[in-house]
Amino acid sequence: MQVVFREFNPFDLWIWLEFTTVPSSMEKEYVEELFNSWFFLGKLGGFDAENLQVQDVGIDIGYMEYDDKVADSSLMSVMHNKSDFEFEGTWARCWFDLGTSDAIAIDVLINSLRQLSKEYVIIERLCLGGENEDWPIDNDRRALFSEAQQN
Repeated sequence: MQVVFREFNPFDLWIWLEFTTVPSSMEKEYVEELFNSWFFLGKLGGFDAENLQVQDVGIDIGYMEYDDKVADSSLMSVMHNKSDFEFEGTWARCWFDLGTSDAIAIDVLINSLRQLSKEYVIIERLCLGGENEDWPIDNDRRALFSEAQQN
């Protein structure tokens, strides 16, 4: 799976997937579930790079002491909004307002999509940001998402 970063605004981000073939309804469901789960974790602050206490300890986490004060002192890091997934031919797209979630969210998404592509539905390319010339984002949708950001 090729990963391409284009113009990137975390508060107004389109994520695009290109498949080798038109995805079946089951394959679409896998993709939508992955993105819904990723967004839900982000909405709950799961991608807070300031509070990676277990990761920072390393491999030996037995009897680790988790510090609530460290967790409580980190800044809120949550995703704000998303659109429904759209499919057109071999492409899919979804809009996100990643809010204040940290870049680790993108790494988690890429890792998850790579595994999904190996096991369930082949994804040729993941494009983060920008717009496809052959599937433009109409002005009504831009205005709708712009309003959602302001609310």
